[in-house]
Amino acid sequence: MAQKAVQRTVTNPYRQLFAAPGSPGFALAGLLARLPLPMTGIGIITLLAQVRGSYALAGAVAATFVLTYALLSPQVSRLVDRHGQRRILPLATGVSVLGLLLLLGASWWEAPTALLFVGALLAGAMPSMSAMVRARWTAIYRGQPQLQTAYALETVFDEVTFIAGPPLSVGLAVAVLPQAGVLAAAVLLPIGVLALIAQRRTEPPIDAAASTARRDGSVMRLPSVRWLALLMVAMGVIVGTVDVVSVAFAAHLGQPAAASLVLSAYAAGSCLSGVLFGAMKLQAPLHRWLLLGGLATALTTLPLWWAGSLFGLGAAVFVAGAFFAPTMIVAMSLVEQQVPARQLTEGMTWLLAALNVGVALGAAASGQWVDAHGVRAGFLIAVCAGGAVLLAAMSAHRRLRLPPAPASGDA
Repeated sequence: MAQKAVQRTVTNPYRQLFAAPGSPGFALAGLLARLPLPMTGIGIITLLAQVRGSYALAGAVAATFVLTYALLSPQVSRLVDRHGQRRILPLATGVSVLGLLLLLGASWWEAPTALLFVGALLAGAMPSMSAMVRARWTAIYRGQPQLQTAYALETVFDEVTFIAGPPLSVGLAVAVLPQAGVLAAAVLLPIGVLALIAQRRTEPPIDAAASTARRDGSVMRLPSVRWLALLMVAMGVIVGTVDVVSVAFAAHLGQPAAASLVLSAYAAGSCLSGVLFGAMKLQAPLHRWLLLGGLATALTTLPLWWAGSLFGLGAAVFVAGAFFAPTMIVAMSLVEQQVPARQLTEGMTWLLAALNVGVALGAAASGQWVDAHGVRAGFLIAVCAGGAVLLAAMSAHRRLRLPPAPASGDA
């Protein structure tokens, strides 16, 4: 009987992961709380395209939200590391919801365009809920093999929200009311955040030396973190390019609805590989896995350029997606090793914010490239970004081969 129990634990590491008290609750709350992020950007575009009739304005306001989020979310996470999730998350969430409501009101009453941008700026105070949940897993499983499994699970959850969030937001905006997608995000965010912070026993404790964080400065001062952030930007460019060019590719072939199947293939490849990678017991050092992930990511962008049919493109993006989740899991694990424990949430948030910036840049650049040079040429952006991923992985690998210098106050 004991042998069977051990075998069951080994073959199902995710069951072992949720053996920690309170873990199912905060994982589900975090899944709900992170859904508004992918809903908001596309919700703004769908809303303003309908009520203002301008995709240029819609894109500019959505970009304002994305870039503000990328800049503010690490600062919010830094405050969380210093003062705790329970004290900071309600404040940041309140500012973000206020911005979303201002944007909605400005669109409803046809207020001056400037108010739309003010609303987007305030909405960018939205906290990085993915980082908050990862911080809780780290507090439970720091230094244990289960932490890799937890990071894998959270990467899969990120993929799930980015699969479900945009169509939910667009569907509400088209079928119910132009403002409905953004409004749903404004409702779900405080519900998810409150559900998370209500679970106090799993909240990461504030480090006794957290008050010194003011003198520490940002974790971006660490070269290894900067290279990992650049790697995530490049990976985000690939994702943004695949999103835009796949839609253009399907439309060019006269099958625009098939774009959703292609994008689902990318997400499916990432989710499947993330689940499998999380169940593995890694023997090689993480910096070596990062280098392998960067190499594989670069190589798997090449078939995108050669795809000549929707089936071929679907197969190519499935393979490309299969290396996204493992590389992201390794990057998160390396941040956990590199940054002081009291600044972990900030470190993970910088990587997540960098990924979002990359997605926005990739979507914008590939869209312009497709307009100027044709559909197939759009994938050249992904190929170049794949090369950037490899270069960043090589640079980070050189930095990370040496053990991190001990930092005062690390746990």
